[in-house]
Amino acid sequence: MSKANPYDVDEHPFELRHEVKRLNNRLDQIADSLERSELQDMIENYTNTKKRLITNFTAGLSRGLGLSLGTFVVLGLLGYVLSLFVDMPVIGQYIANLQDYITQYKSQ
Repeated sequence: MSKANPYDVDEHPFELRHEVKRLNNRLDQIADSLERSELQDMIENYTNTKKRLITNFTAGLSRGLGLSLGTFVVLGLLGYVLSLFVDMPVIGQYIANLQDYITQYKSQ
């Protein structure tokens, strides 16, 4: 009496063979996606303190610079658009008063 090998797929019912093949395909897909995500590079960057500090410093520096430049551009455009409305009856007087306050502040 020979004992059947439990890892031999042909000895099992069709449904089980189908399930094993499906799981093998899914594991292959997971392995491929892990290779594409470059998980090893991310782990190396996380464990290297010097590299992580330099990366975070440059990211923070570029965010701060971008925020400052973006704010400058948006406020400049807003000021330009508001200066176009100075001649309007109700809004124009309010904006003219605002411009007077700004020029008084600059002259101090």
